[in-house]
Amino acid sequence: MKTKLLLAVCAVIAFTGSVFAQTTPERTTKVWTLKECIDYALANNLSVQRSRYDVETAEVNKTQAKAAMLPSLNASVSNGYNWGRSINPVTNTFTTQEIRSLSPNANSQVTLFNGLRIQNSIKQSNKDFQAAEQDYEKAKNDLMLNVINLYVNVVFNKELLENARFQLSSSQQQYERTKKQVEAGSLPKSNELNLDAQVATNEVSVVNNENALNLSLLQLKQALQLPGSTEMDVEVPQLEVEDLVIENSSQQIFDLARQSLPEVKAAQLRVNSSYYAVKAARGNLYPRLSLNGSINSNYSSANDRAVLIPTGVEVVPNNTPVGYFSGASGNVVVYGYDYNPVGTYTNGYGYRDQLQDNIFRQLGLTLSVPILNGFQSRSNVQRSVINRNVAEINQKLVNQTLRQNVETAYNDALAASKTYNASTRQVQAREEAFRMTKQRFDIGAANYVEYQVAENDLFQAKSDLARAKYNFIFKKKLLDFYQGKPLDF
Repeated sequence: MKTKLLLAVCAVIAFTGSVFAQTTPERTTKVWTLKECIDYALANNLSVQRSRYDVETAEVNKTQAKAAMLPSLNASVSNGYNWGRSINPVTNTFTTQEIRSLSPNANSQVTLFNGLRIQNSIKQSNKDFQAAEQDYEKAKNDLMLNVINLYVNVVFNKELLENARFQLSSSQQQYERTKKQVEAGSLPKSNELNLDAQVATNEVSVVNNENALNLSLLQLKQALQLPGSTEMDVEVPQLEVEDLVIENSSQQIFDLARQSLPEVKAAQLRVNSSYYAVKAARGNLYPRLSLNGSINSNYSSANDRAVLIPTGVEVVPNNTPVGYFSGASGNVVVYGYDYNPVGTYTNGYGYRDQLQDNIFRQLGLTLSVPILNGFQSRSNVQRSVINRNVAEINQKLVNQTLRQNVETAYNDALAASKTYNASTRQVQAREEAFRMTKQRFDIGAANYVEYQVAENDLFQAKSDLARAKYNFIFKKKLLDFYQGKPLDF
C-alpha cells in the first residue's frame, strides 16, 4: 500500500514539474550589436548627461549676456499707514490725522557706453557655449571608445573560449580512442592516464576562459549602466583584418585629428574666449554713460475729502477795523471785507484723481567715471590676462598630448599588424605540425609528450592569433577615430 502511494506521489510530482516546465516562459538572452551598445550607453551614461547640462548652463549664460543690452525696467508700490504728527506725502505739510498713503513707482535704465564691456562679454559667453558643446562631443567620444574597447574584449574572450572548447573536445576524443587501445592492450596504461590529465587541464582552461568572458561582459554591462544580473550576449561582427590597412602616416593622422577632434576645438574656443574676457575686463576702466528715467505718483487719505471747485468770489463786509482816516467830522473807522470763494464741491479726491494729478516724471543721463576703487578693475584685468595665458598653455598641452597619443597609437597599430601577420604564419605551421604529430601518435610512432606539446603549441598559437587580431582591430579603429571616421565595424 505504501509503495503504491509513493508511486502515486512521484507521478503527481513528475506531472506537475512537466506542466510547470511547459508553462514557464523560457528566459531569452538579448544579443547586443555594437551600435546598440553605443546608442544605449549614450542615452543612459550619467557623465554624458552631466556634460549636456553644462552645455545648457553655458547657453543660459550666453542668453543672459545678450540680455544685458536691453534696458532694465522695475516697478514698485509702497503702501503706508501713519498716525500722530507726520508729513502728508502729497502736500508735504505737517498733519496730526491718521493717513493712509500709496506711492507707485516705475524706473528704467539703459547703458549707452561702458567701454564695450557688454559686447565683449557677449562674444566671450558665445565662445564658452561653443566650447561646452565640444566638451559634450568629447564626452560622447570617450564613452564610445570605452564601449568599443570593452565590446572587443568580449568578442576576443568568446573566441578564446571557443578555442579552449575545441582543444577540450580534441583531447576528449583522443582520450576515448586511447582508452579503447589500452583496453585492447595495444597501448600502455600510462598513455590513458596522461590523456585523462590533459582533459582535466583543458577543462580548467575552459573554466578560466568562461570566467574571463563573464568578467568582460560584466565590465560592458557596467559601462552601459546595466545591472550585473542582466542576461546579455554580444554579436560577433564579421571582421576582415586584411582590409584594415594603415594608409596615412602619423603626421597626416595628427593633422586630420587637429581638424576633427572636439577637445582641440574646445581648447581653441577657450583661447578665443579668454581674449574677449580681457577686453571685457578693460572696459571697466572706461567711463560709463547710462540713460535713466522714472515715473511716480502719490495718494494720501488726508486729501481724500470733498474739494471746492471755485466759480467766483463773494465779497462780504465784516466788523473788523483795518484803519482810520481823518474827515471833516474827525477820525473815521475803516472796516474790512471777507472774500469767500464761491463754487461747487466734489464728492471726494480719491485714488484715481490724486494719482493722476500727482504724476512726476524724470529723465536723465548719468556719467560714472572710475577713479579709485581699490584697484579692483585693474586686478580683474591682470587676472583675465593670466587666464588667457593659461588657456594658451592648455591649448598647447592638448595638441601635444594629441600628437603623443596619435604617434603611440600609430606605432601600436604597426606593431599589432606585424604581430598578427607573424601569428597567422605561426598558426599555419602549428596546425601542420599538430596534424603530423597526431598521425604519428595514432599509429604509435610518437609518444604522449610529443602529442601534448604539439596540441598545447597549437592552442597557444591560436590564442596569440586571436589576441593579435583584436588588438590590431582596436588600434586601427583608434586611428580611424583620430581621422574623424565613424566608429563602427
